[in-house]
Amino acid sequence: MAKAKDTGRKIVAQNKKAWHDYHILDTYECGLVLTGTEVKSLRQGRASLADGFVQIDGNEAWLHNVHVPEYAQGTWTNHSARRKRKLLMHRAEIDKLESKSQETGHTVVPLALYFKDGRAKVEIALAKGKKEYDKRQTLREKQDRRETDRAISAARRRQRA
Repeated sequence: MAKAKDTGRKIVAQNKKAWHDYHILDTYECGLVLTGTEVKSLRQGRASLADGFVQIDGNEAWLHNVHVPEYAQGTWTNHSARRKRKLLMHRAEIDKLESKSQETGHTVVPLALYFKDGRAKVEIALAKGKKEYDKRQTLREKQDRRETDRAISAARRRQRA
């Protein structure tokens, strides 16, 4: 009996540190060229995007330093954990990313790795590095937002009682 095709979006890994370290300017959804054991390892929910980056090389986009651990039941066909993986993008998107990433301070980083309708996808972003004071300012704004939300919810609770 055939299994029904997976639908929806199942997140495997996220790069939350990228939101802290960079100003995200533009995002893209890309497909990945993977081997069979990589797909099986990803379906187990194991991957790390922490040190990942995208490099444009010869009109092709490559994802570097993303850690997909070896598949436990794999044999000699197993993949290396940190190999570079080709991204599937339209030529116009690759050209745009290449021209933008040449600018000073810009880079391309992975934000999320997920399955969408049964296919492995990666969300990448054109990003500009934050300065240390920008990181502190973002953290301060986040804390202020939390405090105001807490105060509002506490006031609503007192009002109901």
